[in-house]
Amino acid sequence: MKEKIIQFGTGNFLRGFADQFIDVLNEKDLFDGSIVIVSPTDSKNTDKINAQHGKYHLILRGIDGGKEVYETKRIDSVSRAVNPYRDFSGFLALAKDPDLRYIISNTTESGIAFDDSCAFSDSPASSFPGKLTQFLFERYKNHLNGFIILACELIDDNGKKLEEYVLRYADKWRLGKDFSEWILRENRFCNTLVDRIVTGYPKGETESIFRELGCEDALLDTAEPYHLWVIEGDFENELPFKAAGLNVIWSKDVAPYKKMKVRVLNGAHTFLVFPSLLCGVETVGESLKDEQLRDFLNLCLDQCILPSLGNSKECIHFAGSVLERFANPFIKHMWRSISLNSVSKFRARVLPSITDYLKLNGSLPLPLVFSLACLILYYKNEDVCDDPAFVDYIRKNDLSDILENEKLWGRNLGFLFETVFMCLNDILDLGIRGAIKKVLR
Repeated sequence: MKEKIIQFGTGNFLRGFADQFIDVLNEKDLFDGSIVIVSPTDSKNTDKINAQHGKYHLILRGIDGGKEVYETKRIDSVSRAVNPYRDFSGFLALAKDPDLRYIISNTTESGIAFDDSCAFSDSPASSFPGKLTQFLFERYKNHLNGFIILACELIDDNGKKLEEYVLRYADKWRLGKDFSEWILRENRFCNTLVDRIVTGYPKGETESIFRELGCEDALLDTAEPYHLWVIEGDFENELPFKAAGLNVIWSKDVAPYKKMKVRVLNGAHTFLVFPSLLCGVETVGESLKDEQLRDFLNLCLDQCILPSLGNSKECIHFAGSVLERFANPFIKHMWRSISLNSVSKFRARVLPSITDYLKLNGSLPLPLVFSLACLILYYKNEDVCDDPAFVDYIRKNDLSDILENEKLWGRNLGFLFETVFMCLNDILDLGIRGAIKKVLR
């Protein structure tokens, strides 16, 4: 099998996501290509990958279509790994292989960044865009075609940001106008949106799993069954993910899908976290088993979030998948962890749904405003992890000042005062359970 893909990133996520997708394509005789993994940092993971000749097992477990799923797959799509810090010439040699056509990256949110200290003479450049520029220049010198580049980092416009920084390095390092034109002409930097919870190496469970496998696996990975990959562009003829039955969407614009994910999946975490914690519920799964909290979640989604997204079939289906994912018995997702930096999360994930609902209906979405009241009450009385200035301000000031503080919310929320005040009074008078019951009426 020819090596056709270079992957920047040795971690659990891509091995539980894109690498499995390529494995599916190969199984169905739709691709016939393997992946060379390149370490973006000086990681020992390359040694583990090469020791196992790229082979590893992926366990998919969770709820799918209302049924519990537990499926073990051997992934054979990875051929080897290269560490450019130890073998820079071997890294550059990959650029001379005409069969290589695709680049996939996940170098964390901070990976796509411009480091002005990087020099072309570095072996390698410390930043990922710097390494990629060195690699592409080697490709250009050998008069070969460019790449389809699929950036999976969790930042907005990930592909275009990567392209921008590569062009900046080409200019900074004076690699020539012809090279910059070749970058633009011969390469496609695609924005993508990825969605799958990859839980990684299952510490504490390996003894029984290895017994079932009949071998040890230092690269063992675990993930939920659900997956979504939205890619700007259409290369289905080359990468026939849809034909293979994978939930991959080729689109002209990732933004609507990002909006859906942020408001439905991430938003649900944010508006459910403090009602759950105030009820003494510690995990997402426990909230889904709690009839009252589950009803509150459904009310928020069905009456407040989905209408502001147009109630499309796609959004409704996605919301249904979120409920299954939250109920996954194999993932113990702690609300305390989710509560980290909730002020900025509420501002980005929930507040836009409140304002859109207000525009559409001329009234406020009570369940979402109630979740804000729960946030404020929790911040006033419990230990939280957030910007100390935010926490201090909420604790020391009255409700009107808190809501009108634009540094907290990005805008003046004074128009929410009466409803938040009513919700807080209900919680104090009726208790959290009684107050939620009133919202559900």
